[in-house]
Amino acid sequence: MFTHFLDTLADEVQARSGVPLPVPGELAECRSTRKEGVIRSWAWALPGIRRLRATRLDAGNVLQVFNAVAFPETDRQQPLLGIDLLQFGLRDKLVAVMDFQPLRQDPDYLERYMGGLKALQQRFPAFAVGEEMRHYDANRYFSPWLLFARGPATDLKESLRNAFELLLQAYWTLHDAEQPDPRQQAGVEALQNDYAHYSARKDPAHGLFASYFGKSWADRFLHEFLFPESIPTRTTP
Repeated sequence: MFTHFLDTLADEVQARSGVPLPVPGELAECRSTRKEGVIRSWAWALPGIRRLRATRLDAGNVLQVFNAVAFPETDRQQPLLGIDLLQFGLRDKLVAVMDFQPLRQDPDYLERYMGGLKALQQRFPAFAVGEEMRHYDANRYFSPWLLFARGPATDLKESLRNAFELLLQAYWTLHDAEQPDPRQQAGVEALQNDYAHYSARKDPAHGLFASYFGKSWADRFLHEFLFPESIPTRTTP
């Protein structure tokens, strides 16, 4: 189901002069020896985006996963782009979380960056948050207007595709309007690192990946690919 989403994102990356970033071969693709499933990942750098990563897990009719996160350059205060899509085919269940993930929660910051996302939530009421986030503190790195849906895939797939494409458009509009400021690099870098450490601790996908590919591989994938900033910095005694 999510091939279209990956292709759309890759087309946007190419249109914006994105270049591939290296991903270790064993993390770029891994096939499960425990049950049917293959996971593939990509990463790019774009003007103003230091790293955009995407992951696709294909477990046939049992499970489909698409995840993507864009990390802006640290001279930009703009939110991260976060996308998590899961389809449980045997149960016809879809879970979708798409957001402009804020680095701060103060009203001025949200007012500055969230107008496009707020308009999308109003346009797609099926994706308005109607239940509590299960694994994360929704007031930490999620916006009040995140697009969230849980329900039958057959009912949501068309609106999901439309919302996804408009979400990308809204994020690029926000991105293109941002004015880089080198003076804020240290502060933004610290905020992005905090996000990475928090997300690595809370990410529910780690258990899913471990069930398919083993804990050792899942640990590496979590810290080396998904959130490399979460690796503790070694200091010389």
